Amino acid sequence: MIQLLSRTESRTADVESDATRVRFRHRAGTTPAVGRPQRAEWADAAKGVCIILVVLWHVVVKDYLQIDWHIGVPVPGFWGTLGEQFLPLRMPLFFTISGVFAANAAQRQWRVVARGRIAGFLYLYAVWLLIHTVVLAAAPQLPTDRATSALGLLEQLTITPSNLWYLYALALYFTIAKATRRVPRALILVPAAALSAVAAAGLLDTPGNRAGLYQNLVFFLAGLYLRPQIQQWVATASRRRLLLTSGAYVVALAAMAVTGAQQWFGVWPLVSVVAVIFGITAAARLSRWSALSTPLARLGRITLPIYVIHMPVLALLHRLLLVPVSGLGGSAQNLIVLGYPILLTALVIGLSLAVHRGLLAVRAGWLFALPGPRRVEATG
Repeated sequence: MIQLLSRTESRTADVESDATRVRFRHRAGTTPAVGRPQRAEWADAAKGVCIILVVLWHVVVKDYLQIDWHIGVPVPGFWGTLGEQFLPLRMPLFFTISGVFAANAAQRQWRVVARGRIAGFLYLYAVWLLIHTVVLAAAPQLPTDRATSALGLLEQLTITPSNLWYLYALALYFTIAKATRRVPRALILVPAAALSAVAAAGLLDTPGNRAGLYQNLVFFLAGLYLRPQIQQWVATASRRRLLLTSGAYVVALAAMAVTGAQQWFGVWPLVSVVAVIFGITAAARLSRWSALSTPLARLGRITLPIYVIHMPVLALLHRLLLVPVSGLGGSAQNLIVLGYPILLTALVIGLSLAVHRGLLAVRAGWLFALPGPRRVEATG
């Protein structure tokens, strides 16, 4: 999977699904532009882990658990349970890092933010929503949100975002961050935290992916507002702190499961905060192990193509694999049941990057950034 991160792809690392930029640029080399600050290795490595977890979760829920496993051991249930343990971590950490990267960008003039970020993310959302709608129609067995009518498509474009809701959310979050930049931060963070708690408790109508939209604003804003504190936390992360934060996350997950408190008011956001603190600490420690952090950071710098392409790829693979794998005998299924999610996740990511390379080769870079005059922008 990592070997597919070729030189061509590394040159397009500026096309990202975080809040740094959405403008496509094809440069002659990989040397950072003069005056552009280096990206934080820990943050990119964390994004690399997050995108792997996103794809793995979709593989497990939308393909693996739909297969008719007749093996006599509860391995599929294990994968489902394992994936659920990362739910408080994946997107809250992703949005926190996006907020960290957005801190500089959000200070620019409205016209720059409106085009480079808000319009850029909405453009990507609309383009790939249309692509998803067409491709997912060819794989109706895949259990996922999809528009099946013009009205449904309009709803996904406006009020109920699709599986691509991360892009929709970034456009909305940037708008909120920019519009409230002069408002005391507590007056923004507190209502955002309350909205997260209300949505997680099921007190709001959240069709489609609105729940994620409501729950993660507070994490984006926390990354945006608390960037200096997060950077200080990363710089001083120790092995002892990693043990403490990982232990706190495990205890929080266990307590929530034992008490059935997932929908108690405030519990899910609180557990997500613990998860994010653990994730940042783990990423900080991981960044000191270059053999692993370097490829993960490389992956984390090109999350956009994986994010927008992986669902259509998974849908087509699901259509191809569901019946044959379900029809295998028990002994054959026993051989693949444990490693199937890992292998399929790697395949989906690898194919997504291969499709990305192919699209760039045919000059379809407009699929990954709002078309417009080329210019170099400082990293946020």
